[in-house]
Amino acid sequence: MTDLLAALLLGIIEGITEFLPISSTGHLLIAQHWLGPRSDLFNISIQAGAILAVVLIYRERLWQLAMSFLRPHAPREGALATVYGQPPRDYAYKLATAFGVTAVLGVLVKQLGFELPDEVAPVAWALVLGGVWMIAAEHFAARRAKALGERSAITWNVAVLVGIAQVVAGVFPGTSRSAATIFVALLAGTTHRAAATEFAFLVGIPTMFAATAYELLDVAGTPAAANEDWAALAVAFVASAVTAFLAVKWLLRYIQTHRFTAFAIYRFVLGAALLLLVPSGS
Repeated sequence: MTDLLAALLLGIIEGITEFLPISSTGHLLIAQHWLGPRSDLFNISIQAGAILAVVLIYRERLWQLAMSFLRPHAPREGALATVYGQPPRDYAYKLATAFGVTAVLGVLVKQLGFELPDEVAPVAWALVLGGVWMIAAEHFAARRAKALGERSAITWNVAVLVGIAQVVAGVFPGTSRSAATIFVALLAGTTHRAAATEFAFLVGIPTMFAATAYELLDVAGTPAAANEDWAALAVAFVASAVTAFLAVKWLLRYIQTHRFTAFAIYRFVLGAALLLLVPSGS
């Protein structure tokens, strides 16, 4: 298999899995077990490609949030006057809070050098345990929604917990950033699934772009930059952006009428298959 074809496949895998609650990092590690390992810069950059798709999908929401600062006294009109019942500026502050928590804790984790081995077995266990977490979380979130009613507002507690969840998902491959953040939001009081999903996706925009910039600065002028296959990275970046756009559009329609149980079952099946088929320590 040529290097560009391998990069294309990795980009497609990243784009499909970044926002579905099945762990893009876990799938990339598994795929690279057979397609060959890639640099941290490659892996994070193609995640940024997937985030670009979210920017395009939520461009009107992002414009609304920006205008709340640039034109604070502009008259409010129609559905764009609020974000799920909240003033756009307040919502933007909560996005900034979630990102700030992630940034501070993420830099701390990076400086401590804490990371799990890039092996298939830990990822497989994370997939299985993450499936258990998803089913339990959705059960308790449904009970909470029944008790509290539909709540679409993002509270300060939700913002902080989503920020923490992003770091946890980044440290443990196979956890899934989207699953961790969406279900934390649901359990913390945002019982409206679309509202919780949108907040989780939007906070991923500055998070992944910042992570990419951090890696670029880290490798700039080093042998790692000179050795990076930039053509392969570009192919994977574009493939990731295109497939993520399609995957997010599909997911937003799916969650309107379906629960996340199918994704939990997929995690069980894939995790079990990896534990059975991949030799220990691989």
